[in-house]
Amino acid sequence: MSLKTILASFAVASLVVCTLGLSGPASAQNPPTSQKQLDIAAARAQRKATVSANMNLTADEAARFWPVYDAYQAKMDRIEDRHIRELKEFAAKYNNLTDADAKKKLDEVIAIQQARLDVQKEFIEQFRAVVSQVKVTRFYQIDNKIQALLQCDIAQLVPLAQSPGEAAQ
Repeated sequence: MSLKTILASFAVASLVVCTLGLSGPASAQNPPTSQKQLDIAAARAQRKATVSANMNLTADEAARFWPVYDAYQAKMDRIEDRHIRELKEFAAKYNNLTDADAKKKLDEVIAIQQARLDVQKEFIEQFRAVVSQVKVTRFYQIDNKIQALLQCDIAQLVPLAQSPGEAAQ
């Protein structure tokens, strides 16, 4: 299976996670929190399966790689949780944003992007210590492609910000 096919299936699974952050009070049919947690866990497992299918690790490399990956992903998961919270806050206000709300949203989006980059930079040497530089580069390519697909899905779902009264025009 090609990386493109795997990433496409991951994007579909991850779309569920992304929409969790965008569901509002009008969605009375949302699954209970436990189902949402299962969906998030499934999307995260799919991410790991995508990485696994594309890294071509030997058994020895895998034994060293996966503990570093799990630590890396735990930090990234916390950032994703933060991103979901930001999306929920935006969804509640997007059509009636004050300047203060808009500033807070933009500052948080930039802070989330920086946090992701900081975690990536933090783990480079740890990955380099356990697999070849080529495989470290491959991992970051895979990780960045997955993130780009998620951001594309989110960008298609998230409406543009509007100031009070702008929606009525």
